[in-house]
Amino acid sequence: MSNDPNFSTAAGPSTEEMVFDATEAQRYRKPSRMVRVGDHLKREWQLYLMLIPTIVWLLVFLYKPMYGLQIAFKDYSIFRGVANSPWIGFEHFQTLFDNDQFLRALRNTVIISFYGLIFGFPMPIILALMFNEILKQWFKKTAQTIVYLPHFISSVIIAGIVITAFSPSAGIVNTMLGWFGIDPIYFLTKPEWFRPIFVGTGIWQEAGFQSIVYLAAIAGVSPTLYESAVVDGASRWQMMWKITIPSIMPTIIIMLIIRIGNMLEVSFEMIILLYQPATYETADVVNTFIYRQGIQGGQYDLAAAAGLFNAVVAFILVMTANTISKRYSRTSLW
Repeated sequence: MSNDPNFSTAAGPSTEEMVFDATEAQRYRKPSRMVRVGDHLKREWQLYLMLIPTIVWLLVFLYKPMYGLQIAFKDYSIFRGVANSPWIGFEHFQTLFDNDQFLRALRNTVIISFYGLIFGFPMPIILALMFNEILKQWFKKTAQTIVYLPHFISSVIIAGIVITAFSPSAGIVNTMLGWFGIDPIYFLTKPEWFRPIFVGTGIWQEAGFQSIVYLAAIAGVSPTLYESAVVDGASRWQMMWKITIPSIMPTIIIMLIIRIGNMLEVSFEMIILLYQPATYETADVVNTFIYRQGIQGGQYDLAAAAGLFNAVVAFILVMTANTISKRYSRTSLW
């Protein structure tokens, strides 16, 4: 047998070769996760430094207040504090579901949110599609400015405009009804009129601004698709249905998931400004119930239980909508 140290038999490599291979493998071994994270932080430390104020804000104003959620399960007293108040379990939640006012507020919240979803969600999409079809740039910019403007007006002013418009004495709506011989109607004291007025006001105030998201999505559609459609003789209507809408469908689905997650978050400010005891039957929602019980009535524990219930339902809605969307359309938030 040869005495050459590099000699290897058919049975396998020599010991020296195996040691060399192990040394090389150790040298090129993939770094650990901690090493990779450390290297990433060294490279991008400026970006994370800029994130620190936002992270601190989230911790102080969003996560730290979650400590107070435990009062939903306690007989809370402002004199005893959160920590020293006795635990009572789910008693407040049982009280809520035995409370006719809360059940009414929950029902109104769902109905108003459903109306807003059916009538309000498509409006920004329709506006974006209409703006995309306008050829005259001066007219397009003017129209966009007009429909964007209500978003930047205070809710107090918007409510004042609505109250004035529907006033039975000097409102433009009753004035127009008077032209047809119809007696003035005080719309804002009629429970049956509150939901249409509220949903319509929300559409007027927010639809234009929300259309920006869909206009941005439309701007990202490849022009070559439209050029090919023109060569094939497609009309603008056909291009909208066959190219534009399918191209922005992922954006529509994402916005729909977010909208479903906010179904129980009806505009608190606008309802407070527009509703009154005469319209509680159809106008009182979960957020206004929490306001009356917690701020006005001093029942902070019961209000916290209602708020926690609201948050849990919203979380379930988001998870459900995201799961369904991911399964059937392969588009999701995460």
